[in-house]
Amino acid sequence: MTTFRTPADAAEARAIQDALRARVVLDEPGPPPGTGRATGVDVAYDDERDVVVAAAVVLDAATLDVVAETTAVGRVTFPYVPGLLAFREIPTVLAALEALPVDPGLVVCDGYGRAHPRRFGLASHLGVLTGLPVIGVAKNPFTFTYEQPGPRRGDSSPLLDGDEEVGRALRTQDGTKPVYVSVGHRTGLDNACAYTLLLARDFRQPETTRRADALCRHVLREATA
Repeated sequence: MTTFRTPADAAEARAIQDALRARVVLDEPGPPPGTGRATGVDVAYDDERDVVVAAAVVLDAATLDVVAETTAVGRVTFPYVPGLLAFREIPTVLAALEALPVDPGLVVCDGYGRAHPRRFGLASHLGVLTGLPVIGVAKNPFTFTYEQPGPRRGDSSPLLDGDEEVGRALRTQDGTKPVYVSVGHRTGLDNACAYTLLLARDFRQPETTRRADALCRHVLREATA
């Protein structure tokens, strides 16, 4: 695992993104959908106390049963800057992942990979630092354009920056708003979308994200009570 370094300011953070972006692996398809394990990571903040909690929840990718889960509590050490949120989240996310008693398999972030203005969102950053296959599944499309996908589960459309496809808007349930899938590291976009559909069996968001979100919010309430 590559050591995380906290930047002194936004300019240094962008320089770190630029340096690490060249190490993103884009020519691997990633784990076959529905195989192995899938791990959701998410964070919750208490901005008044500068506390951040990260959760990592490992699911069996075929059954969606929980295999393991961990949390980590940290301090917010970097200010809020759009496009640089990874620097607020990654130290605590790494601590949660490192505490897992099993291999996490595919990691699913509630955020972006290539679908980021600098092509290096949280999913890419986390993948480069850990060497794990990582995808981003976000609730909002950030700054990119797309046509609404068809209304049925599995319908998708390109998420575009000009003519470049940086991800896909993917309908995970009939008639719901899409989610926005992008490659982080060591995965392909087709596999990322197929895996997302299998993880979003019953709800709009992948079960990995739902479980990690609930766990980190619960631990944050306990940590700040």
